[in-house]
Amino acid sequence: MVGYLILFIRRNGLKEQNMVHKRAALQATIRTVVGKKVKQLRNQGYLPSSVYGKGMTSISVQMLQKDAEKVFEEAGESALVDLTIEGGETWPILFKNPQYDPREGNLLHVDLHKVNLKEKITAMVPIELVGVSDAVKAGNVLMEITSEVEVEALPTELPEKIIVDISKLVAVDDAILVSDLAIDRKQVEVKTDADQVIVKIAAPKEEIIEEVPVAPVEVEATKQKAPEAEEAEAAAGKSEKKEDKKSEK
Repeated sequence: MVGYLILFIRRNGLKEQNMVHKRAALQATIRTVVGKKVKQLRNQGYLPSSVYGKGMTSISVQMLQKDAEKVFEEAGESALVDLTIEGGETWPILFKNPQYDPREGNLLHVDLHKVNLKEKITAMVPIELVGVSDAVKAGNVLMEITSEVEVEALPTELPEKIIVDISKLVAVDDAILVSDLAIDRKQVEVKTDADQVIVKIAAPKEEIIEEVPVAPVEVEATKQKAPEAEEAEAAAGKSEKKEDKKSEK
């Protein structure tokens, strides 16, 4: 059955890597601590969050920090997650507006957008580069211009990521555009401009070393003395010292 499904996908021109995978699950509880006091929650290992959506009042919730970060790392902002509120129902949500600690890099807060599975939404989907470019192996430079694209689709049809194979880039100025992305356009509408460059090959910049002319250093006449003159001055200085000692006696 799995083999037949893969064969069906290949025959219909779809990329296995761009399929929507099984949704991750996350648990949350109602949060009563708000304002500056949420710092206490973080110290206890909880991540403060809020659930919002069309036709509902925003709800303050909290999740275990380690669980939330693990699911967020897998899902990003484009994959659906099943959120279960303790003692309540399960909702499909998307992570939105993550905020990070500037020093530690861990999540400080993230919004949870409850979606209607029957209504299309827009989301930013990340680009993932795979493969090896012969142009890069030859010493040229791979320039990543766009790391994500905006798409519109039903929540269940949003791709978690879009795979871009760079092995087709074989010469300088070869590029992959948004229009080249392997996406099922019947299900997913790409909002980003079709001519936007995703990645391209550029020639390496030659490092130009400029030679700075060194101006000749002018030495004062008093310093331009021959070794013989310096020795004579030294001898004269010694004789003067002897004369001074005789006069003192």
